[in-house]
This record gives sequence, structure tokens and C-alpha cells, in this order.
Amino acid sequence: MPSSAPTFTELMAGCTRSAVHLEMRDVYSVDSERQQFEAWRQGFRHDPADRASWWRPWLDLIQDTVARGVVVRRARIVSEPVSEYIRFEHSGTFTNIAAGEQVRWLPRRRASDIALPGNDFWLFDGRVIRWNHFTGDGGSSGQDLSDDPAAAKLCAAAFEEAWARAVPHEQYEIH
Repeated sequence: MPSSAPTFTELMAGCTRSAVHLEMRDVYSVDSERQQFEAWRQGFRHDPADRASWWRPWLDLIQDTVARGVVVRRARIVSEPVSEYIRFEHSGTFTNIAAGEQVRWLPRRRASDIALPGNDFWLFDGRVIRWNHFTGDGGSSGQDLSDDPAAAKLCAAAFEEAWARAVPHEQYEIH
């Protein structure tokens, strides 16, 4: 990788075919979501009909990427019954879908025999990985980039297997 790592926005902008994201944690406690999560816990829910109230720059990035012909997919491996945080994520996933992202949910019990990498990741065009690292309580502890072909092959295979087994968002019911 170059000495000055590209930003996430630059990675998306350089993507030509696919951007896939595998999430494997039941709790994320990242600073950018704290207020929204707390509001959700207090009963707030986004109104799908009031797009202006929930649309944000992240969704612009996804929409622009998809408009260029890039397929953006996210698979979430989750324990069941799901955590409170996963309930929060599920309730807001309609925004990702509105932007053009495809999202599926895989119950962890159905992932037992998949060779999974040790960290969540984004894989761009099957060759550049952005590893997402987290602390034990779900806080972000940074990212790393890799273009290692063996790691990219592992990520691609893990994602595709998880995707094939996962349930589309519209059909996944929270219990």
C-alpha cells in the first residue's frame, strides 16, 4: 500500500466493481453513533417517509457509488436472540437500502463452518481490504489497509459464503 493511505471516501471513489462489508460484532460503541443509539433507546424511530430527516453524507457516498455501477453489499453475522445494538442497526437499515446498498443478516449459528477473518472489513474490488479494529467493548481502535492477495482471497471467500447463507434485510425478522 502507498505510504499515505487513502481515506474511506477515496477508496469508494476508486472502486469500479464491488465494495463488500462484513460485520461480525454484536455490539459497536463508536462515537459517531452514540447520540443516535441513545435516542433510539429512548424510543425515537426514523420516519421512512421523511427522508430529509435521516439522509446523511454517508448515504450520499453510497448512492453516488452505486450510481457509478458499483455493487455495495453488507453482511452482518449476528447472535440470536440479537443484542439491543443489533435491534438498533436493524431498525435503521432501511436508510442503507434507500441509498442502494444491499444488506443481509446471517444468524451466527449458520456461520460456524465458515473460515472468517479475525476482524470486520471492507473489501474493494476484491483486492484492497480496509480492516476495522474494535476494542472489547465495541469502540473503534482504528483501521488498517492491506492489498495482500491471500488476505483478500480469504475476505472474498468469507463474504461470499456468508452472503449466500444470509437472509435479505426485508425478510430478516428480529426475535
